[in-house]
Amino acid sequence: MARPADCGSRLCHGYVCLVQSCRRCVRIAGSWLPDRRHTRKNTAPASGEGPELMEYANLGSTDLTVSRVAFGAGPIPQLMTGDARQLQRATVEQALELGVNWFDTAATYGMGRSEESLGATLAELAAVDKVHLATKVRLMPADLEDISGNIEASVMGSLTRLRVERLTLLQLHNSVTVGRGDEPTSLTPQDVLGSGGVLETLDRLRSRGVVEHLGLTGIGGPAALREVIGSGRFATMQVPYNVLNPSAGCVVSEAFPETDYGNVIDACAAQRMGVFAIRVYAGGAMVGQPPAPHTFKTKFFPLDLFQRDAERAAQVAELLDSGASLADAGLRYVLRHPQIQAAIVGFSSPSQVQQAVGSLLAGPLPEPLCRQLAAAGQNPPAGEGSCGS
Repeated sequence: MARPADCGSRLCHGYVCLVQSCRRCVRIAGSWLPDRRHTRKNTAPASGEGPELMEYANLGSTDLTVSRVAFGAGPIPQLMTGDARQLQRATVEQALELGVNWFDTAATYGMGRSEESLGATLAELAAVDKVHLATKVRLMPADLEDISGNIEASVMGSLTRLRVERLTLLQLHNSVTVGRGDEPTSLTPQDVLGSGGVLETLDRLRSRGVVEHLGLTGIGGPAALREVIGSGRFATMQVPYNVLNPSAGCVVSEAFPETDYGNVIDACAAQRMGVFAIRVYAGGAMVGQPPAPHTFKTKFFPLDLFQRDAERAAQVAELLDSGASLADAGLRYVLRHPQIQAAIVGFSSPSQVQQAVGSLLAGPLPEPLCRQLAAAGQNPPAGEGSCGS
């Protein structure tokens, strides 16, 4: 695509690039992209300030507007859990400049280091009041003896590390299963919804103004998750969704080889819940990265899954045109789902932020290619709402 005749601040001629000196033109990865800013819905930043380069979506039934690319501060990219302060600042600053307004972290990421780094970086950039902060609380088995006290302690610690007095979103990080402990640290629907359970404490924190909205992590047993979702008490859910495993957002065949998340996004839509996609690059397996140190020790998305995902990612990549990247195709595949408001992407450099925003602006993948990618990822279509349909 040819460079437009005028890339100054006056006119864009229907194109965007990512050049810092030009607020209306942004150049991404050396290619000029069609300007879709004024042809798609929900493009206004939540604050009414900031650049026009990002797409935004209404988050479920809340009054929040979220950037469709969100900043994930988890342990896989190692950025916010590490010590590279200058790189942390540069990456967060790039995200802010491109209109990212949602930052996701958790108390357990790096044993609090992610929250500390994110809070310090946003404070340095005077951006704390310009973004939405979401964090999570995870209860370990011993914590269940005092659910209220341990949730309270976790949240107060998060507020201190993030240097804020209020959170936009507090999410339960535990998976939900029929039996307690069926998966590592999993809770039952009764643990969440029952008397003296998790939700009672979360509701108290919300009534005190400590948190604005409550969310779930959509892992565990689909039936148990649907019970909690069906309560109508949670505003959002974050859930694994990628081209290798899109089962949270569609029906997969009985032969599907990996965890079947049971199309729980459909249940969220019925409750008008907001949905964030996580693991959009399968923990780095889709983008050719080696397994992160975290992958070698986690119980949730372990090394053997990473290795299988890497093998299937290679099969999917063979379908792409020469020069096309699976990172680009994978993110565009995720963002095409009509019930996913945002993809939480773990960034480790400013260039990765630029590339993700470039994928967003490039628009959805052609549907025939989506079906091919889904099939190559061993996700054959199976009925209404099936993957790739």
